[in-house]
Amino acid sequence: MYSVEEIKELLKAFDGSKATKLEIVTENGEGLTITQKNTVVSVCESTAVPQQVQTAVSEKTSVPFIHEDEKTENSGTAVTSPMVGVFYSAPAPDKEPYVTVGTRVNKGDVLCLIEAMKLMNEVTAEQSGVITSVCAENGQVVEYGETLFTIGS
Repeated sequence: MYSVEEIKELLKAFDGSKATKLEIVTENGEGLTITQKNTVVSVCESTAVPQQVQTAVSEKTSVPFIHEDEKTENSGTAVTSPMVGVFYSAPAPDKEPYVTVGTRVNKGDVLCLIEAMKLMNEVTAEQSGVITSVCAENGQVVEYGETLFTIGS
């Protein structure tokens, strides 16, 4: 399964996030599920982002973030997390984010990093287009299949 140190690291990242559930299943079917209570989780799948819903991602950067009760029609393609891990919008804390709303991307461009088990994994664009929404916060634990971005044409 996982070493005690690996589990402690996951718990530390999870505790500092806004995620409510962390579920890990190994190839042989063993699993670990951790649930947090009293946490507000925001879900983003919209191109219409009201200005009053801006949430700071870091001290230097803010990106539009929309709450679940304010969703509207999605007019783009969702880019989802390929794994459970910690979402990073930039290559380093003192660097600019890879993309923000309005950034034009080409197929293969790096959109963000997901840290899992001390490894940094690049998430790349599967199509060209414009980033219409950023749905995860820097440092947030994301789940497999969770929407990270929306790319429109």
